[in-house]
Amino acid sequence: MRILYLNHYAGSPRHGMEFRPYYLAREWVRAGHEVHIVAADFSHLRQVNPTLDARYRDEVIDGVTYTWCKTPEYSGNGAKRVVNIFSFLARLMGLAGRIQREKPDLIIASSTYPLDTVPAAWIASKTGARLVYEVHDLWPLTPVEVGGMSKKHPFIRLLQWAEDFGYKKADTVISMLPCAKDYMVEHGMEPAKYAVIPNGVDVEEWQDDPALLPAAHAARLAELKAQGRFLVGYAGGHGLANALDYLLDAAAQLNDVPVTFVLVGDGPDKAALAEKARGSANVVFLDAIEKRAVPAFLEQMDALFIGWRRLPIYRFGINPNKLFDYLMAGKPVIHSVEAGNDLVAESGAGISVAAEDPAAIAAAVRAMIALPESERAAMGEAGRQAVLEKHDYRVLARRFLDACRLRG
Repeated sequence: MRILYLNHYAGSPRHGMEFRPYYLAREWVRAGHEVHIVAADFSHLRQVNPTLDARYRDEVIDGVTYTWCKTPEYSGNGAKRVVNIFSFLARLMGLAGRIQREKPDLIIASSTYPLDTVPAAWIASKTGARLVYEVHDLWPLTPVEVGGMSKKHPFIRLLQWAEDFGYKKADTVISMLPCAKDYMVEHGMEPAKYAVIPNGVDVEEWQDDPALLPAAHAARLAELKAQGRFLVGYAGGHGLANALDYLLDAAAQLNDVPVTFVLVGDGPDKAALAEKARGSANVVFLDAIEKRAVPAFLEQMDALFIGWRRLPIYRFGINPNKLFDYLMAGKPVIHSVEAGNDLVAESGAGISVAAEDPAAIAAAVRAMIALPESERAAMGEAGRQAVLEKHDYRVLARRFLDACRLRG
């Protein structure tokens, strides 16, 4: 089968996130399918963006054909990002002739925003391919509820039209959000089209030898362990969206406990967070590490933290990549959350508490420390098994194609 995967922000191990298109495509190639990913050359999510001297450039990565489309750079969520979006859509239409000659059997419209459903549907109508609308976030609801944009803004109205168009035209709607079905039906989707395929983890990365921690990181962690500290780790972006300010407030309530919070990563709010924690004896900030070294860091922790803001948009569910890494590490998780789903609670992988509640987070840390080591280990193993059974990309890739075949 020939699969065309349209994802503006698709990445790879060479370029950085987002990784989902790569992992799914790689598994499909291994199963004997041909996969062609079309993505923009510039994305704010990637660590390394490809360099183009022309409008398009093809590259094969682990058997997956990528076509990079030349687009203008941008920063933030202003007008330049909108220009980047429409530039990518124009480049995509410029590939329509080539795509028709390739005769895809399945076309997946998967950019975060829904506008690529339109060219995807047009190409599908010309080739007879089945159309899949893969939903990451609910746009335009997310920029309205989280970003504060008006529902009457012309760009929001356009996004809403494109989202509704996708629900109606697609043969299958793949949602990463487990609680979004009713919303999608309200916007024109036939219920039988709906399937949930969440994010996952590349189990092979965990089975291979991981990269070692940088020497400075390893030395600092060894020092803390020698002092008998209980280590609660966080690995990921340092932004206000990650609710790390509430974790720091919780840490301030735990000066009487031999616990240290170790935060690894980088992000726009790291400096402000470090300033907030200035003088704290139980908070340590470490530099970001490469993705392959994350397992080595998580292995050194006694427990792990992930937190969320209290936002209404989470009623449709959450699907964080970081959490799957945490669970795969086999460590108990402290989850500060208020959402439509909670994998930690569902799998028995740790302790869940309310979002934006430092006192509850502090209480959870105390409770975690008080547990026998065997109970913490059982929590960690429960989370690991949940990932192996339901969130291994080898499993998700099969489920994705099964959903496409069974509907319509």
